[in-house]
Amino acid sequence: MPAIGTIEINRLRLHSHHGVLEQERTIGNTFEVTVHLQYPINIAMQTDNLNTTINYADVVQSIKDEMNIQSLLLENIVHRIKTRLITQYPKISGGYIKVAKLTPPITAQLESVAITLKW
Repeated sequence: MPAIGTIEINRLRLHSHHGVLEQERTIGNTFEVTVHLQYPINIAMQTDNLNTTINYADVVQSIKDEMNIQSLLLENIVHRIKTRLITQYPKISGGYIKVAKLTPPITAQLESVAITLKW
């Protein structure tokens, strides 16, 4: 039976230019991205070979690349990140992506607003 591991990137902080308001797209905001990817890890456990698993440095770069593409909605961002990662690593069997905007332009005291995609 294959062992399924979860490769985690937790709370990657990035400055990006996403939002419905023009000001958000011009000035930008701080975002946190968390990605958990379920992936078969049997071969990596036995061989200690990076080429048999998900390279988290490559995942971080893919997230950065997608966060550099301006979007109005957080929903669009999580969709693009998911599509890119499952294309890059077709053996991903499930996952979790959360994109949080830390200082949304609303009058309220809160930690963040976010969208989470699970599959």
